[in-house]
This record gives sequence, C-alpha cells and structure tokens, in this order.
Amino acid sequence: MGVSVLVGSQWGDEGKGKIVDILSENFDIVARYQGGANAGHTVKIGNDEYILHLIPSGILRENVICVIGNGVVIDPTALLKEIRFLEENNIKVDGRLFISQNAHLIMPYHKLLDNISEQGSTKIGTTGRGIGPCYIDKYARKGIRIVDLLDKKILEEKIRNNLKEKNNIIKKVYEQEELNVNEIVAQYMEFDEIIDRYIKDVPTFLNTSIAEGKSVLLEGAQGALLDVDHGTYPFVTSSNPTSGGACTGTGVAPTKINSVIGIVKAYTTRVGEGPFPTELLDEDGEKLRKIGAEFGATTGRPRRCGWFDAPLVKYSTMINDTTFAALTKLDVLNGFDKIKVCVGYKVDGKLLNSFPTNIEQLNKVVPVYESCEGWNKDITECKSYSELPKATKEYLNFISEKSETKFGIISVGPKRKQTFFTDNYKPN
Repeated sequence: MGVSVLVGSQWGDEGKGKIVDILSENFDIVARYQGGANAGHTVKIGNDEYILHLIPSGILRENVICVIGNGVVIDPTALLKEIRFLEENNIKVDGRLFISQNAHLIMPYHKLLDNISEQGSTKIGTTGRGIGPCYIDKYARKGIRIVDLLDKKILEEKIRNNLKEKNNIIKKVYEQEELNVNEIVAQYMEFDEIIDRYIKDVPTFLNTSIAEGKSVLLEGAQGALLDVDHGTYPFVTSSNPTSGGACTGTGVAPTKINSVIGIVKAYTTRVGEGPFPTELLDEDGEKLRKIGAEFGATTGRPRRCGWFDAPLVKYSTMINDTTFAALTKLDVLNGFDKIKVCVGYKVDGKLLNSFPTNIEQLNKVVPVYESCEGWNKDITECKSYSELPKATKEYLNFISEKSETKFGIISVGPKRKQTFFTDNYKPN
C-alpha cells in the first residue's frame, strides 16, 4: 500500500473518520499530521458510535498503530479523556499509540485567549479549544512542546516567561483573573507521568517503518478550504490540512508519498463564519441539515448546508493533487426531486476562470447552477456502483466531470458496510 495522504476536500466535516476507519483495515500505521481537538471524526460500528478528536480513527482496528505527529497541537485534557473513553470501550491503546515529542501543547491561557478573541469584533467561528493561540506561540517560537515536560525546571521557566506576557494581556486588557504558574506546572507534570509511555521520535519511527515495507496512512483534519495558506483566509484554521501539511506534520518526505485520497461530501457544508457561495437558507438547506445530521461532532453547532460546489472541489483537487476521492453522504440526497450543482462562478456578469480565495471577491460571486434529476430511491443497501439507480450514476458522473475529480470510494450510509469501492480506487 505504500504511503497515502488523506485530506478533506471541502470545508471539513466530509466524513474523514469513517473513511479512515475503512481504509485503515489495509494499513499498518495511521498518523495524524495537523490540527487539534477542534476536529471531530465520527465512526459507526454496528450500533456503536465513536467520536475521536486527536487519536486517529485507525485505533478502532486492533492491528493498526496510531501516531499523533508533530504538526498536531495537543490538549492534555482532551487526549486523556479520549484514551479513557477508548479503554472503557475495551479498545487497547497502550503499545498502539505514539505521540511526537515535538508536538506542541495547548495551555490553559491558549483556551482563555481563544474564547476572549471570539467575543471581539472579528469572529472566525472557532471552537474555542485554544488551537489558534497555540499555533501563534509555536510560530512566535514561544511554544511549549511535549519534550519540555521531561525537565520540570525548563517547563516552569518557559511557562513563567509566557505567563508574564499572557497575564498582562489577560488582566490589563481583558480584566480577567491571572493564571497561576505553579498550578499549571503541577497539572502538566502530572500529565507527563501519564503519557510518558506514548512518547516517540515520530519521524524516525515512520521512516524506519516505511523502509521496512510498512504501509502508512497520513490523516489530516478539517478541510483544504480551511488551510491557513490556501483556504478562504481569514476564515480558516491555523494549520495546513492540505496534502503538503502531511510532510511537515510528520517528517515523511514528499518523495515517499504514493497517493493522495480526497474526501468529498455529495453536497457542501461549512461550520463557523466565512463565505459560502452555494449556501441554502431555505427548506432544501434545512432538509440537508436534518437528513444529514449536520451538527458538529466537536461543538454540536448546526452546519451551514448547500449544493455541491464543483469549482471549490476542482480547486481542492488541484492543490492537493488528489489521486482519487471518497464521496460521502450520497444517501442524504435520496429524497430530492431536483439536485442542483454549482458549475461556475460569475462576478459582475463575468465567468471566473478559477476559484477565488480572496474573500472580497468570493463574497461577490454568483453561483452558476445546473440541475440533475433526483432518484427518489433508497440507496443505503447498494453494495456496488452497478446497483445504484441510473439517476444516481448520472449525478456522480456529472459532479466528477465538473470538479475533475475521480471517485474511488462511495459511501451510502454511516456504517462500515455501507461503503464500496469503484474502478478508480488506486491507492498505490
């Protein structure tokens, strides 16, 4: 199987958790490369539902090793809660989970500052998990990493230096109570004792495993259009969910990657603020939300819903160099008589040649729609492409052509068995 990268091809929430679970049956290692506990990956196995935020959903396959790479920012509270949840459900974690010593830690002041900033005039729609402020400290070279937990003196010094600045802002600007250095140090030293057995030199482990012939799936969180460099800035996340982020977030070189697998929802959703050209504020939008259970796995927030956006997916396919994609939630469209597809954008009456990441321009676009016939049939029991209704196949072919994206996996329901592969499935 070699090395594959899995990326969200829209604004996140495409169903990566399920697809990682399906694919990981054929991989030895699944490694998460960016983001934090602001991402929720949901997997349904039989009647059981698992929602994971930091640990790759490959952990649900008993023979898979899971890795949290250096590109991930780790909230100790969330991680320990997740480990306990898995163990309580008789899923072995010890010996199967490794965490990069270079991963950055989310501190209490990151969460506080994140929530305060969202109350200001410019709202991004973050989850308030401290992700952005943690990445800010990382790139300002003030971050605290897993490796810093090994020396209490160094840890205390770094936290104390950071709190001089943070407490000044927290107290004088936001009139909040100062955070206590000693309490934070004690809390994180306790965390170190618990996770010490999971710490690993991740780049060496992954590259050695690849050299030994092990197969590796590099898993991203969020989606390409939330990428801090290539997304709809500033309404983006604080890391690189695109395929390039897989290399910097794990230490695996691009020359070792065999394929990039995109995840595409059969329609479009978005959580938080920011432009959304195909958003539906009518009965169809509410119908998509209700049938698709479009509520955030992390926050429970209702997702904004709209028709499939081919220019957006085409752009994502280009910047990720997607080999093929998994199409999810096709069954949600079962009950629509007509299904619209955005095939282009117009600004001031002129058709655009490419997807605009400039917010001012994207806010002005008028979607150009074409309609497909609905199938009004239950497809949740279909086991292959050939079993799909004619109208469903026509819809798939149409969006594939307009987005220039090949679909190698089709999901027609939330469960493992409601998934099948097509001739376009070529992971190597």
